[in-house]
Amino acid sequence: MGGIEQVAAVIPVHNEEPHLARALAALSSAADALQQSQPDIDVSIVVVLDACTDGSGSVAARFAAADGRIALLPVAFRSVGRSRRAGINLLLAGRWPDRSRAGRVLATERVWLANTDADSCVPENWLLRQVELADRGADAVLGTVEPDPAGMDGELLRRWHVRHKLGEDHPHVYGANFGVRASAYIGAGGFPRQRSHEDRALAAQLRRNGYRITSTDTVRVVTSGRTEARAPQGFGAYLLSLGMESAVAFER
Repeated sequence: MGGIEQVAAVIPVHNEEPHLARALAALSSAADALQQSQPDIDVSIVVVLDACTDGSGSVAARFAAADGRIALLPVAFRSVGRSRRAGINLLLAGRWPDRSRAGRVLATERVWLANTDADSCVPENWLLRQVELADRGADAVLGTVEPDPAGMDGELLRRWHVRHKLGEDHPHVYGANFGVRASAYIGAGGFPRQRSHEDRALAAQLRRNGYRITSTDTVRVVTSGRTEARAPQGFGAYLLSLGMESAVAFER
């Protein structure tokens, strides 16, 4: 199979101006850490700007101007599943941000696709650890997330941690922390074109197809603790429902 030679990080964005700069700064730091450790690995970042009407595009353009690894892809899907899929398709077609690598197509077994969200901050070891696990045979890496406690109701945060035990071999699936080998991604049909739960659907198909999945807490991502849902049945919607449960329990 050989080791990973290209890594592509894809981040869908819909009106995330308040969070995007932190997300891209964290992602760039993770890319730096990987290339400092393994300089022969190519890294690209695709920011998929999905029907943005705020300043997200300007934030992304500023980062792209300063970092040649970053490419911008404007779309009008209003669908996180379609946005993730479009960003990955761009890279699989050989359209890498760095023109010196454009058109270069490797065996898909050697390409790693790392997915996160625009309201999330990945740790510095995020890409490096995924590549290490991939080189040990993982076809997909499912990482953990935890809500950012800043500005979040303390009781809601406590209830979330009670319900989510984070550790190795955890049962969770989060689009904000989902890495997959390109060959496995293609074999499983990719992210479905749906507005929510595209991550769970792909993980389930990978399992059905017999791919090797590693669930780990060693690359934990911090994601927004907001309860204003951007995707139906997404993380924000889940936190909102959990908060409503807390309110009902308090009233009782």
